Amino acid sequence: MRFPLSFRFVLLCAAAACACAPPSLDALNITSESLQLMERGRCLFKSILPSDTVVRVLLFIYVVMTIISLVVNVLTLFSLGSSEDLSWEPRFALLKNLIVSDVLLVVTQGPTVAHCLLQRTTLPYGVWCITQFFINTVCVFCTVFTITCMALERYIYVCLAIYYISILTKKRLYFMVGFMWSISLCFSAVITTLLSSGHESSLMGTPTTGLLCEPDTLEAHLGFPRAAILFRKVIGLLVTLLCVVCYSFSYLLMYQKARNAVQPFHEVNKRARTTVMFYCSMLLLQLLPIFLKIASDTLSELQARDPGSWPVAGVIHIMFLVTLQLPPCINPLVYGLRNREVRAALPKLLFRRRANLC
Repeated sequence: MRFPLSFRFVLLCAAAACACAPPSLDALNITSESLQLMERGRCLFKSILPSDTVVRVLLFIYVVMTIISLVVNVLTLFSLGSSEDLSWEPRFALLKNLIVSDVLLVVTQGPTVAHCLLQRTTLPYGVWCITQFFINTVCVFCTVFTITCMALERYIYVCLAIYYISILTKKRLYFMVGFMWSISLCFSAVITTLLSSGHESSLMGTPTTGLLCEPDTLEAHLGFPRAAILFRKVIGLLVTLLCVVCYSFSYLLMYQKARNAVQPFHEVNKRARTTVMFYCSMLLLQLLPIFLKIASDTLSELQARDPGSWPVAGVIHIMFLVTLQLPPCINPLVYGLRNREVRAALPKLLFRRRANLC
């Protein structure tokens, strides 16, 4: 009877020894590598934002701007959709397209930057990094194209009022919106494909040098692929110039149209000047992230000649993150709530919601 008991005791001891065996060398290597990557990401974060106070302030600003942009955009979109009088008008159809692009941009980049600020680390390179870069690029292109089309729509409405309905038919409006998204998707797909051509499997999971996979961050992480950089800079510059030229052309011709008004001349002239100045200043504010990106591209070109000229890259990256949240906040106010029709439709929407709840 003693032998079976001893044998059972030996088996129990062996099982316990196996259960408490030290982890394998591969597991230790994986854990050590993960810890090194996390520490490297925190070090890169500290190099960009060394002060905890600045991190808290930036997190607060970013969260507030994200909430404001989502609330304002969603309310404006629902007020436009609930009004049958506004839904068919071309300018409000383009505004809805702009809002969809802005909401998609905010939803993609807002939680990403907030997570990095909370974790005190930079964004790791991976599937989400590439996806976020692609979606943000599509939204930026689509926003610029939509703003350009909205300026041209106002020009047709003011200067070619007789042909307005025949020019901007519903079929042409749908084609315009579809073309904007299609060309934005094509440009973004080409840029992402050219960037991914320098992709290596060893880079997966490694921390980038930014809180968001914006062009400079991703290009630096992938070794500055020249073809992708040149294509992005040329296309971005051409699209920006197209927007500025069309916007200036439209509002300057509208201003000249107003100056030719006979009665009352001074009042119309003053109002037209104020309107043109307002929308041109709003355009500069909306294109501020793109202007910062152009400045960043210029500095990156100077870096090849003078490496000491790049210490402000981290500052430009943080400014770019904040200014990228600015257009989604102001677009509904400039193009939506500033209009009398949208302001009149918003209370009706709120009262309808309250009546449904009761």
